[in-house]
Amino acid sequence: MSRFWSEFVHHLEPYVPGEQPKMARLVKLNTNENPYPPSDKVLKAIADHADATLRLYPDPDASALKQAIADFHGVQPGQVFVGNGSDEVLAHLFMGFFRQPKPLLFPDITYSFYKVYCGLYGIDYRTVPLREDFSLALADFDSHNGGIIFPNPNAPTGRLLPLTEIEALLQRNTESLVVVDEAYVDFGGESAIALVNQYPNLLVVQTLSKSRSLAGLRIGFAVGQAPLIDGLERIKNSFNSYPMDRLAIAAGVASFNDHAAFEESRQRIIASRDALTAALTERGFSVLPSAANFIFASHPEHEGAALAAALREHGVIVRHFSKPARIAPYLRITIGTEEQNAALLAALDQTGE
Repeated sequence: MSRFWSEFVHHLEPYVPGEQPKMARLVKLNTNENPYPPSDKVLKAIADHADATLRLYPDPDASALKQAIADFHGVQPGQVFVGNGSDEVLAHLFMGFFRQPKPLLFPDITYSFYKVYCGLYGIDYRTVPLREDFSLALADFDSHNGGIIFPNPNAPTGRLLPLTEIEALLQRNTESLVVVDEAYVDFGGESAIALVNQYPNLLVVQTLSKSRSLAGLRIGFAVGQAPLIDGLERIKNSFNSYPMDRLAIAAGVASFNDHAAFEESRQRIIASRDALTAALTERGFSVLPSAANFIFASHPEHEGAALAAALREHGVIVRHFSKPARIAPYLRITIGTEEQNAALLAALDQTGE
């Protein structure tokens, strides 16, 4: 720490990202990255745009990317907001919409950045406990609030809510914003973007990091009715008027223009997820039903932290969360390639599983 820190900085509890190891030959199943490369069209678009025009600022509105997202999801470009990864999009909407007299509601076991943003922006919040089976019951959110946010599928559990339950919440909760964080929706869910034209208080956030293999470029977006997007644009243009660089814009457009590659990648991950779930179940694991590119699993005879450490000794890294205590027995395991998943199972067998 520094003596120049303000009192505010002393009290911040920053988000801790998953490890990005420097060691070679590790099987990396800890940060929910896509194990397959971006499409050839994406790589070509990046190469084509890596030229002298990089001396110029990018389009501050990222119009081409907004148009590609709008075309893919059947909305208007004015209903799309883009940012430097979905985390930046979330940061802007927390600042712009959730600083309310009433508390923000989100699950007690969920994406831990929500609590971090509340601390950063001084937002009052209340967590809503998941059920015993780690399911998210939206009926439990029926209380006075200054906003509601939850991932679908949830993280780190991977459990999915049907669109009917989200719409029922929107019909009950009409006076505050509902944000559905869909970082993993492409691996088995139905997007709530289908509802945005009906509900003015709905904002849906997605990312190109997972299903489109672009975690290294940082592209996120939100879809909602135009007044919500206008609010986000006001925040963005008061913070960084050029959040998307030229290469990211070109790559994002190319990704939405290569539907075949998108479908092939996500279907391979879905198939691998189902196969890995079955294999772990055969080895005595309890695996929560997942609609994400990861699974959440525990073994009745082994602590989560000890199991994660044993896997690391065999060159496989997964994510373990020690808090809250309810999830300490579990490991969050990213779905890898067939070869990576086989290496995980072999490591488990070598540790006595």
